[in-house]
Amino acid sequence: MKVEIRQGTIDDVIYVDHQIPEFDARNTKEKLSSKLNGLEHLILIAFENEQPVAYKLGYQRSVTEFYSWLGGVIPNTRKKGIATQLRLTQEQWAKEKGYQSISVKSMNRYPAMLQLLISSGYAISGYEDTGSVESSKIKFQKSMID
Repeated sequence: MKVEIRQGTIDDVIYVDHQIPEFDARNTKEKLSSKLNGLEHLILIAFENEQPVAYKLGYQRSVTEFYSWLGGVIPNTRKKGIATQLRLTQEQWAKEKGYQSISVKSMNRYPAMLQLLISSGYAISGYEDTGSVESSKIKFQKSMID
């Protein structure tokens, strides 16, 4: 298996996103385009045999902070280190762009993501209570400064 990480498009994101059952196709091209409009952003796509199988999407929150907004790996290509490759590529890009930190949010219903963030040096920095333990968001942040 050869995985190639490269910059992609919102269409690539939608193609992958709609194959991830946990996301129930809630993301649309219009929603993503609207959110990214006018912001520095990075769309990374992982290709396996030239097929998009995963993505990581983030944008500038401030001149010092990059926000890792969305990402996912289609089920039949999980557990191959693709999410880690995407994360490392995003972190390197953010560092080269001069961002001092990357922030991200996740939920208790995604334990694999929580474990990945903690094991990758992201520290819990806050909590957004939505009234439900499953949908409340845990905030993480990682410094890009050596």
